[in-house]
Amino acid sequence: MALLATHVGSLPRSQTVVDYLFARERGQEYDADAFDACMAEAVMENVRRQREAGIDIVSDGECSKISYATYVKDRYTGFAGDSPRNAPADLKLYPSFLDRLGKSGGTPQYARPQCVGPVASKGQGELSKDIANLKAAMAAHGAERGFMNAASPGVISLFLQNAYYPDRNAYLRALAEAMHEEYRTIIEAGLDLQLDCPDLALSRHMLFPDLSDEEFLQIAATHVEALERALDGLPRERVRLHICWGNYEGPHVCDIDMAKVFPLLMNVPARYILFETANPRHGHEWTVFRDRADEIPDDKVLVPGAIDSTTNFVEHPDLVAQRLDRFTSILGKERVIAGSDCGFGTFAGFGAVDPEIAWAKLAALKEGARRAV
Repeated sequence: MALLATHVGSLPRSQTVVDYLFARERGQEYDADAFDACMAEAVMENVRRQREAGIDIVSDGECSKISYATYVKDRYTGFAGDSPRNAPADLKLYPSFLDRLGKSGGTPQYARPQCVGPVASKGQGELSKDIANLKAAMAAHGAERGFMNAASPGVISLFLQNAYYPDRNAYLRALAEAMHEEYRTIIEAGLDLQLDCPDLALSRHMLFPDLSDEEFLQIAATHVEALERALDGLPRERVRLHICWGNYEGPHVCDIDMAKVFPLLMNVPARYILFETANPRHGHEWTVFRDRADEIPDDKVLVPGAIDSTTNFVEHPDLVAQRLDRFTSILGKERVIAGSDCGFGTFAGFGAVDPEIAWAKLAALKEGARRAV
């Protein structure tokens, strides 16, 4: 039995897609019908390329979203203005590298509003279009399983800071209530829901660098509680959760260890757990899963990243297979799916990996999944 292959969700966007997204982002005039037609065509091509690469569980590539977290400002009330940028702590330790990133355009510049009023859905119209585009593309290209990304309450609170609710917990509760309908709509459409939760790791060195690890983990636990509220009544077997330390090339010397977030990760309200293990900062941490296998709930399916999303190296399929074998030796092939460390199009118009190389990496992922023991 060959392992299934999937990925984290975002894929490279064409320049036409990027131009439309930034026209909307900047409040410029654009043809709404042409925008919708462009997104539908882009999703159709995304799914075609995923199936061509052999990917079994596909996504729409998040092509209609300016980014995986800040898209909520366009679909929910309560957000306005902008907020100061805060570089991750590891980049601040190497200011010459941070300066080089800025000069090269490696730090995305797009609106990052604050929450300045009650958070409420503007309706599910944009989401409905995304779902229709993905399901049409799946039908056209013979994809039986698909997933759609959605921001978690915690990651929204990370990138869209609270300037309205009395405290962080109140903000998280409001976000959980607002996002419930989006989560439910995705699942009821027959798709798996992927919750993007870098707040459970990235925010340690991006938003809370002055706290101890123990203090941060207490905050992260409140983020998981918000997820529980947001998923109330929804089938957890249809939920995927992605955790990461930030999809950027950098030293990552401030990343919290997987061993410390492991207990929290094993208790998240999702069956499928996607996490980084291909990059050189976290590749060794497969041993955490080996040494603490008795702490992995029986219903969890691991989706380790077997290809990196920040370099243009195309992994050899044998290396991919070796990375996957580490996890199948722990849980068996039935509870492991081949994945990527992060997405290839986290922010519209930005990405370290050349689009054609991204597709080659996904093909290598599937071939490695075929070769896995």
